[in-house]
Amino acid sequence: MLVGRPVRVCVVCLMLLMVCSTGTCLAQRVGYGERMTRLIWQDHETGGMYWGEVFQGQSWTVTASPVRDFPKLTAGEQRLVQMKRVDEVLLAGVRCNADATSGSGWVALDIGVRGVPHGNHFDWQYPAAPRVLVSALQSEQGNPAHVYVSGGRFYLANDSKNGFTVVDPKRLGKEGLGAAQFFSGGGGHITMAPVDNRRVFATWIDGGGPNQGRVDVVELPQAGGQASSWSFRLPTGVLHGAAFCGGKVFFAPADGVCWVPADISAPQGDASVPVTHISLGKDTEAEQPLRTGAFVCHRNYVAFVTGSAEQSALCLLDAAAAQPELIRIPLEVPAGLSLVTPEIVLAAGGKRYAFVFMDRAEGEVQEQLAIIDLDPDGNRNFADARVRQVLPVGASRVSGHSGHHSVAFDSEGRVACIANPGDGTIWVMTLKDLQVRGKSKVGGQPQGILAAGSASHHH
Repeated sequence: MLVGRPVRVCVVCLMLLMVCSTGTCLAQRVGYGERMTRLIWQDHETGGMYWGEVFQGQSWTVTASPVRDFPKLTAGEQRLVQMKRVDEVLLAGVRCNADATSGSGWVALDIGVRGVPHGNHFDWQYPAAPRVLVSALQSEQGNPAHVYVSGGRFYLANDSKNGFTVVDPKRLGKEGLGAAQFFSGGGGHITMAPVDNRRVFATWIDGGGPNQGRVDVVELPQAGGQASSWSFRLPTGVLHGAAFCGGKVFFAPADGVCWVPADISAPQGDASVPVTHISLGKDTEAEQPLRTGAFVCHRNYVAFVTGSAEQSALCLLDAAAAQPELIRIPLEVPAGLSLVTPEIVLAAGGKRYAFVFMDRAEGEVQEQLAIIDLDPDGNRNFADARVRQVLPVGASRVSGHSGHHSVAFDSEGRVACIANPGDGTIWVMTLKDLQVRGKSKVGGQPQGILAAGSASHHH
């Protein structure tokens, strides 16, 4: 069954918004079947936020409705960027034009999903529709782009203010903007690696000049103390990507990958900082070092993509190793396509998969999704990772950093939900067999999708 945008939704679909006190959605009474998870996604066409739910019945269906009271963004001037979730709270960044005169910042939502512990599992409840908790859109917010989660808190980069904001989701409901605190650190288009709510490694994007390769280390205040900071430099600049994993902090500079110990002390000079460089090879066409732009962490592994054409690969580093060695899984990428940052899931059956989209860079070539089995023999060593399958997907609509495919997984690893911005659809795949079970038309340009909750356990 296909469910369109809200202006075209029938009376039966509007009934989906009615939720009884037990958390059982009325849609289950009118033929949609069992609810599998709740989705939140951005619509790049309208600048709005939408939500829906995945139902398993005679067919797999995704419903679609706008998030009530979500602020209206100014077309051409404001746009949604990254978003992350901590339990029932979601925080989305909003970026503005160069001088941020239309207002930038963030919006926090209560997504209306609760996981209640019950023995060795959670009972998932859906007591309400998503709602806006706090909207912080002001000219002083510093034009954010990147959002991170660490230690149960949000970290939002404020690019034009050369710093970042820490938001405690547990305090949002009572304190609103008082739950947010700004710190100086990083510069330009900032990427960050928060470490246990104690310190933050914040990068400078500069490719030259006095801030080339600069990383600021911000020591966050503990128990009423004061924040402090110091800096060091990496061998090359154009830093775009940082991650904390396995006691190490990884960076994505112009050449390969660099890492430092997360417990590093303030140096007596740049030469005293123990920076380790890992080469990714050289681009045979451009005669430049290969690099990456973003990391994803899973257990003790750091994952990322690199290269183009025949040099395209998913790469893994075991952060727990004393000297991490590069694991490279070659990917066959057709001409005209380019790799997107991977997403990783632990499926309900115990398999670990990396999803890597190949999005259109030019031409009309069919876009694809590669699914990599990270641990074929189940020994938690990813050295034998291999491509499990490659399948065609719907269209992207790439424009700058927007319009890429995205995927979300329910909280128990049963389904994957794929957003196709170019054709306004969301596909549902079962992770047990990696089969696409349903394709729903939600309209607009869905992207940046997240999922929360899973199917209810029956006692």
